[in-house]
Amino acid sequence: MADTKRRLGMVMDPIEGITPAKDSTLAMLLAAQRRGWDLVYLRQQDLLIREGVPIGHGRFVTVFDDSKHWFELGDPWEGSLDTLDTVFMRKDPPFDMEYIYSTYILQLAEDRGSLVVNEPRSLRDINEKAYTAWFAHCTPPTLITRSINEIKTFLAEQRKAVIKPLDGMGGRSIFVVNDGDPNTNVILETLTDYGSRYTVAQRYVPEITAGDKRILLIDGEPVEYALARIPGPDDPRGNLVMGATGEGRELTDRDRWLCAQIGPVLRDKGVIFAGIDVIGDYLTEINVTSPTGIRELDRQFDIDIADMLLTAVERRLSG
Repeated sequence: MADTKRRLGMVMDPIEGITPAKDSTLAMLLAAQRRGWDLVYLRQQDLLIREGVPIGHGRFVTVFDDSKHWFELGDPWEGSLDTLDTVFMRKDPPFDMEYIYSTYILQLAEDRGSLVVNEPRSLRDINEKAYTAWFAHCTPPTLITRSINEIKTFLAEQRKAVIKPLDGMGGRSIFVVNDGDPNTNVILETLTDYGSRYTVAQRYVPEITAGDKRILLIDGEPVEYALARIPGPDDPRGNLVMGATGEGRELTDRDRWLCAQIGPVLRDKGVIFAGIDVIGDYLTEINVTSPTGIRELDRQFDIDIADMLLTAVERRLSG
């Protein structure tokens, strides 16, 4: 049984605005509460540094697995963040300078002894699209550039490509472009802001029609099932918020091979919870900020991914 004196701080978006049945952060809070942990709810604006000390102004919170009544706020909590056993950073993107400033505060907490999930340096370093370049043997041909001409050359070579902003999220501003498409110029001008913003182009992987798989990794090891996000008939994007449907699947041998390439690297960088996106045989993105998919997989396969995560956190805390 876990130590009932454990205290978890959860930095997240406003808890009243989440969708309980789908929210992975709520699943984590529920799992920690079942272990007897005290829960402290924090928002980004609740973090500060005073004379070199990372401080939080939060509230104790009780959570419920109830779509109509999923939380109750308790007494205020204020203190140095390093007095919390662990702090989860689950603030959703955008990944902007405000997010980066938050990781500096969390870095101080970690340097003073708290376990931050995920490691703040890695939150800054591992861009979900750019970091795939460290695993080029796992990805489709990929180009990251601000140059419209470079993208046009790439498109001519690949014949069909997915082009998306480097800082995009949730399926926004993703274009599937064929070589010779009359809209190519305006698409590239828009995405690169006329050559002033980095953009990602990847060879189109036709297996997207069978789903964009989200594979969750806990301390470098994959959960046994992936959530395949299958695009609708009128939209090629495999994002649930864009209308794709979620279907749980067992991992394939290729999925496991990809996880074996990526998982140990993430674990060594202090990434305890990550989600990698796989289309066909290829890695397309690595998400370490606020991966989702827990509740959908739990329901389909009667598992408890958040409890697995808390076990990994306990192992780190005890080590």
